[in-house]
Amino acid sequence: MADFLLEIGLEEVPARMIAGAEAELGKRVNDLLTREHLLGPNAKLTTYSTPRRLAVLVEDVLAAQADTEEQLTGPSWKVAFKDGAPTKAAEAFAKKAGVAVETLTKVTNAKGEYIGATVKRQGVAAPQVLASELPKEVLGLYWAKNMYWRAGKPERFVRPVRWVVALLDSAVVPLEIAGIAAGNTSRGHRILHGDHPVVLESPKSYVETLRKAYAVVDVAERRQSIRKALDAATRTVPGARWREDEPLIETVVHLTEWPSVVLGTFEPEYLALPEEVLVTVMRDHQKYFAVESADGKLAPHFLAVLNTEADEKGREIIRHGNARVLRSRFKDAQFFWEVDQKTPLAVRADSLKNVTFQKQLGSYHWKTEANLAVVQQLTASVRNAGIAFDESALLKAVALAKTDLTAELVKEFTELQGIIGGLYAKAQGLGETVAKAIYDQYTPASIEDAIPSTVEGQLLGIADRIQTITAMFGIGSAPTGSKDPFALRRAANSIVKILAESGLPLTLAEVVKATGPDDANGEQVAAFLRERLSFYLKDVRGFAYDVVGAVLAAGADDVRDAIARAEALTAARESADFAAISAAFKRIKNILRQAEEKQFAIGSPKDVTLSPEAQQLFDAAAALRPQVAQQREQRAYGEALASIATLRPVVDAFFDKVMVLDPDAAVRGAHLSLIDEVLRGFSGIADFSEIVTT
Repeated sequence: MADFLLEIGLEEVPARMIAGAEAELGKRVNDLLTREHLLGPNAKLTTYSTPRRLAVLVEDVLAAQADTEEQLTGPSWKVAFKDGAPTKAAEAFAKKAGVAVETLTKVTNAKGEYIGATVKRQGVAAPQVLASELPKEVLGLYWAKNMYWRAGKPERFVRPVRWVVALLDSAVVPLEIAGIAAGNTSRGHRILHGDHPVVLESPKSYVETLRKAYAVVDVAERRQSIRKALDAATRTVPGARWREDEPLIETVVHLTEWPSVVLGTFEPEYLALPEEVLVTVMRDHQKYFAVESADGKLAPHFLAVLNTEADEKGREIIRHGNARVLRSRFKDAQFFWEVDQKTPLAVRADSLKNVTFQKQLGSYHWKTEANLAVVQQLTASVRNAGIAFDESALLKAVALAKTDLTAELVKEFTELQGIIGGLYAKAQGLGETVAKAIYDQYTPASIEDAIPSTVEGQLLGIADRIQTITAMFGIGSAPTGSKDPFALRRAANSIVKILAESGLPLTLAEVVKATGPDDANGEQVAAFLRERLSFYLKDVRGFAYDVVGAVLAAGADDVRDAIARAEALTAARESADFAAISAAFKRIKNILRQAEEKQFAIGSPKDVTLSPEAQQLFDAAAALRPQVAQQREQRAYGEALASIATLRPVVDAFFDKVMVLDPDAAVRGAHLSLIDEVLRGFSGIADFSEIVTT
């Protein structure tokens, strides 16, 4: 057994691409070693990365593939041998198998007599396999953007490959990637260690050897180091704490090899700016962490994560440099804030005619008018359901929602779109309800975010997104495969999430209808939303795929109702009776499909005298149907499923004693009618035939 190390040295890779590439490289190496039968019984794979390297360490790799023996079967004996002499068919088979003709044997099986050959294959040494196959796996990594860097060469990669390490224990594996021959030397930190080569004696020494060269290759170790450094720096400010920001943590983890933290300050006067502006400037533009006081308000400090270490004099220079850059950004924000306030949002509305939403559709002025029409349709359903909301404030919010696109602050800090509009609306005295709806219009931005906290914000968010989706579908710009340039899947996810987690009495059909699409476009959009509901139930709520399939097959229009049915079905499926009923429903569905294929007519149980077991099922189903219907009406789905499960004894007896597809057409038709009634009568909560039973 041996340990194997692969390291790909690169120019600095964008932070956002590293984690995915690290995971994919680990999977590709694992799949290769598994496919080539080179993993030992105690194999363990670990991945590493920094901005300028991807690495995989595999423990317990076999030195070579095991020898194999395989029995091959060829053409029939009669074809292969004529009068005891081999024919061309026998010679061709022997050549293909790599054996001599005289070694061919007779193989007798149920089909007759054939020629056979025993082929022994010697296992290939691990270095030979790795040298042949691994470069293809590395160069096959997916990158959102990649580049050519060698003139006339075909390989593309995210950044130029600068060195390759490939070690099987202490021996170099003779492979080459993008013109770089593998060796046993790596590189440390570009500044702190310079260009001095780092010689690796073995794969197991990788982490510690690189650490001595000022490169922490373990991502988890860097993450923990950064957190501890942030804590330590913040403790120098009494009562302060750094503001938790997981995405920013992940960014700086992948921006550094040897992280350290410096605490800086800025002038308290900038705290007069909205917190959202200050934090955005620090986080998105400078990758700084905000610092807050014990009461949760921003403090005039920031934390910068460095990819180096320095003495106190050097740290002071860095601190002042970072503070100077931040001060400049804050001054810009302050200037834009003051300039923007001179033009009220209402005055900006007409300027949206000059801001393009989508070249085939029109401007943001067109978009605003379209959103208003959608909202007016949606509010009718909400109003009729008795949900309290301020319709006047909602319409004003919709009319002004996009006006901050003309503001200088949004032009400078585009990620503040919507947020700035809400802040300006509040500052201009347009009312808390209007301001909050505008502020929250783009939430949730991801499936993890909270939905808008007000009904007005929820309706604005739904209207804006469904109008965009329908309009884009209408011009043939629906998502295809992995491509979704207009983020329509994210928009649909947000609609589903708002409907799932709010009290809005809207169905997916009502949401789609509010945009007034034509029938074909409307059905496309509806199917798209149903697919996103399926994603939400499986990937966000965690329901099993068969539960989701069963629930949505019985209705996918009311999002909260679908969730309630999925919850009830998940609880009920643990019951033995319910599992048996699910299996029976699957059997019923298969029988009905078979009958349809054979064009058997469905009759009526009243046409014949039913057998005792069939009559019992007929009576039990008829008696239970009103009770289940009432429970469904009350959305007491757990009770309804428990009621349905009580049919098990009569269903089991029916299938044990009754030949459903009876030769007598009238009896067969009666049986088909009976099971069809059972299937349709009790499948309103879920299509139980979709449930996987063991």
